[in-house]
Amino acid sequence: MNDKEPRRRIEREFGVPFAGEILDPSAWTQTALKKMPEEGPLNWGSLFGRNAALVLDLGCGNGRFLIGSAWSRRDHDHFGIDTLPLVIRYARKRANQRGLSNVRFAVGGAHELLERWVEPHSVSEVHCYHPQPYYEPRQVHRRLINPKFLALVQRSLVPGGLFVLQTDNPGYWRYIKEVVPFFFDFREQIGGWPDAPRGRTRREIIALKRGLPIFRGAATAKSDISEEEAVRLAESLRPPTFDADRRLRELDELA
Repeated sequence: MNDKEPRRRIEREFGVPFAGEILDPSAWTQTALKKMPEEGPLNWGSLFGRNAALVLDLGCGNGRFLIGSAWSRRDHDHFGIDTLPLVIRYARKRANQRGLSNVRFAVGGAHELLERWVEPHSVSEVHCYHPQPYYEPRQVHRRLINPKFLALVQRSLVPGGLFVLQTDNPGYWRYIKEVVPFFFDFREQIGGWPDAPRGRTRREIIALKRGLPIFRGAATAKSDISEEEAVRLAESLRPPTFDADRRLRELDELA
């Protein structure tokens, strides 16, 4: 690099580089979706100004995975949502600084997003990394991965669309392996993701540094189950009443 070339500004988190580089402010973008539509689904073509394969990250946290995917896959559009405004502010800032026009972030709930604002069969990929296990019995009903949610994911995906799940909670993983195969052709991912061997998410990086096992899987929606059948199936399956093991709560606070 000669003296006249701008110096690349690379951001790191726990020693792991964050995808992309921070650009000059003149090249920054705006990636915030400040308000959902009053009625009807989101129009992805209008939101991104084009028609492209869409990737959803439900519970996207500070955006590490989604920004990495948006940076490396410019031909895909990306949408991330999280209930915590603080982490969404971090995610938006990082995406803005990298000049990404193929990603948007919003504050909100994943279940509500799929139920109210995602048109059926309009999403190519749904990713869900480290959903909150909720340790107290009175909060079990708040667990995201449940049969009704899985029916919504199946409804949202295009035929052959991808559903990715990851957790470091053994109880959650046992439940996931029990219920997901009713709706999807499911396979476990052995070892880390090839695109991010040191971790796709902040939570994964922390867990790996602590020597905790990470459970990963990918699935495609079954083509022989209709939307109506998926809803009936969801009503027949047991809810996520597993033991989440309270000893893992310390990791939640760090992440």
